[in-house]
Amino acid sequence: MSSTALKQPGWAVPANLLIALAVIVLGAWAISRFIPPPQVPMTEYPMLQPNDIPAAIAVGKDGAVWFTIDFSDAIGVFRNGKLERISKGLANRDPIGIGVDDAGNAWYADTGGLSIGRISKNNEIKNFSLGTPIARMNRLAVAPDGAVWFAENSSNSVTRLKDDTLERYDMPSSRGTPYGVTVDKHGNAWATLQAAGQIVRINTQGKLDWFWVPTPASAPTDITADRDGTIWFLEFRSNNLGRLKNDEFTEFPVPSEFPIAGLAGIAAAPNGDIWFAMVREHALARFRNGQFRSFTLRRPEARPVGVAVDPTGNVWYVDVKGYLGMIAVKDAIN
Repeated sequence: MSSTALKQPGWAVPANLLIALAVIVLGAWAISRFIPPPQVPMTEYPMLQPNDIPAAIAVGKDGAVWFTIDFSDAIGVFRNGKLERISKGLANRDPIGIGVDDAGNAWYADTGGLSIGRISKNNEIKNFSLGTPIARMNRLAVAPDGAVWFAENSSNSVTRLKDDTLERYDMPSSRGTPYGVTVDKHGNAWATLQAAGQIVRINTQGKLDWFWVPTPASAPTDITADRDGTIWFLEFRSNNLGRLKNDEFTEFPVPSEFPIAGLAGIAAAPNGDIWFAMVREHALARFRNGQFRSFTLRRPEARPVGVAVDPTGNVWYVDVKGYLGMIAVKDAIN
């Protein structure tokens, strides 16, 4: 046996130690990569009735938090430190459209009543008929001029309600029906067309422009406009956050830790942060300066589906498991 061969057992010990140390270091790195961020304090309010399912959420300039309730005849609101449940007389069906105007009135898509409903700050209710035999509606938004815009599937249109008058902007059937709706600070309305993978803009003169989302079959859903007028939206199937600025798209993939997050609900904070829910991850997500951060809800069964940010920066969410929740601004901005 050669002298080189005789030395091999002596070298095996440090080599094995090095391998073991490498495994430990790499393992620690891998573990740290997937450790969730520290738990952020969240305040949660259970629904007033045990079977109530909050479905969509909007916040007024006065700080009142309004939300729809599925399988009920009521609209919910949190104001002056307490929950209220306001009966509107008819059962809700897929109530996912709600917005608040500058006067503090809440507007909502009332499919059961074939109408758009309005609840005043004094809880007075008024309905505006769609004039159709059936109604299927998705998201709703209120413009700076007080006009109410909503996605009207049953008419395949993005529809405007102003001064008791409806104006429908028809979507070509090949481009699919609208889902998400928002209005930017200039008064332009924007909507997503899921099946077509497009975003449509309706300017203040009624002109329509179409924008193809770069990722095919991405299924754009919820959409919002930030304080600068930039458009942000969720791509449900491709798991991306999208941005449309100066008519150009940028897509931000949600981190690989959340491959099927179930993106839903989107809101822009006063400081420019973008918030949305990750239904399947029982978490909210924040996007800032190209970086995502997750905020895990403390209940593993939680299913957040909507997000809104109030004027002071508190982040509110609705959870279909029966909760309205809030992350205080001091924790949301850290």
